[in-house]
Amino acid sequence: MAGNSQRRGATRKEGTKKSTTAGTGGHGRKALEGKGPTPKAEDRPYHKAYQGGSGSGGPGGSGGSGSAAPTGGRVGASASRTPSAGRPPTSGGRAPSSGARPASSAGRPPSSGGRAPSSGGRSSSSSGRGSSSFGRPTRRTATHELVTGRNSVVEALRAGVPVSAVYLASHIEHDDRTREILAAVNEGRLPLLEVGRGELDRMTDGAVHQGVAIQVPAYVYAEPEDLLDAAEASGRPALIIALDGVTDPRNLGAVLRSAGAFGAHGVLLPERRSAGVTASAWKVSAGAAARVRVARATNLARTIGEYRQAGVFVVGLDGHGDASVSDLPFATDPVLLVVGSEDKGLSRLVREQCDAVAAIPIASSVESLNAGVAAGIALYEVARRRA
Repeated sequence: MAGNSQRRGATRKEGTKKSTTAGTGGHGRKALEGKGPTPKAEDRPYHKAYQGGSGSGGPGGSGGSGSAAPTGGRVGASASRTPSAGRPPTSGGRAPSSGARPASSAGRPPSSGGRAPSSGGRSSSSSGRGSSSFGRPTRRTATHELVTGRNSVVEALRAGVPVSAVYLASHIEHDDRTREILAAVNEGRLPLLEVGRGELDRMTDGAVHQGVAIQVPAYVYAEPEDLLDAAEASGRPALIIALDGVTDPRNLGAVLRSAGAFGAHGVLLPERRSAGVTASAWKVSAGAAARVRVARATNLARTIGEYRQAGVFVVGLDGHGDASVSDLPFATDPVLLVVGSEDKGLSRLVREQCDAVAAIPIASSVESLNAGVAAGIALYEVARRRA
């Protein structure tokens, strides 16, 4: 209140002024000193590995009443007493089982995180793989793929690919393809799930799905001999594509699409350092992955050599080839076209297996063509020559 001279504001009362705390004068210095190294397990009376007295330590690691003092200079009073450093035992307070290793080597717990190993002495994680309920190691491999896009889904359903689930976006604009998908779902009694577009985007990692996706089992690859059998059953000269070092699944999808368009009997891939038939390859192939067989070879150069022994001519595609693709050698004979990667081309071992190497003439300003385009041009030339 104005004019109130009795209001003194925030003032300290008399006798409340704080003073500095007096030091200990060095009397607390001993509390900062260490208490020495932790004794070994066999020297601690409360540890099961205690070797004093009778040598067994008794049940629970209580030791003997007439045992000697540990080497650290401290006498353990009872088994319930914690180590001298005030910490619980490093093994989590559990004693190893009868099948465990003795803990007397360094007083440390077993390496399995404080748990005693089983009687067999093996850890379930030693193989680095997951284990089944029967203890057998199982490989962690992808078990399903999502095929997205209306054309890809329609072609997969027409080819009779096993489908685990069909996903349809909410409020989708229907056309002839979606109606055919719904008809196939009703006919085959397939599980149909309606999801939001945001959820479908998340499931497909942002791929262009056009509101439709199906879940299919992992692709089952054929054997290299199966492609020759398919050519023999067709009554036409064999036409097979091999990819050497092509790691982009979209290039593989483009090759599959061209192979299906020009009547190839299959595509041959190496098992390592190569793209596989994944969801991206399915998408780019526009469903051709359901009609064109794909085989995998453990060693591509050796498999090509076996094809040659079976009467198949091998023609590699390379920018530095001796022949032109317009005069493709062996086009009317059983032929295997080998396409290399964009950056490295054909590998040395694969090139040595080729009966001829053809080049595609391009402008000097363009360095190279990708594998999908090169395979499409070569396949068209073979189809034209055979017609």
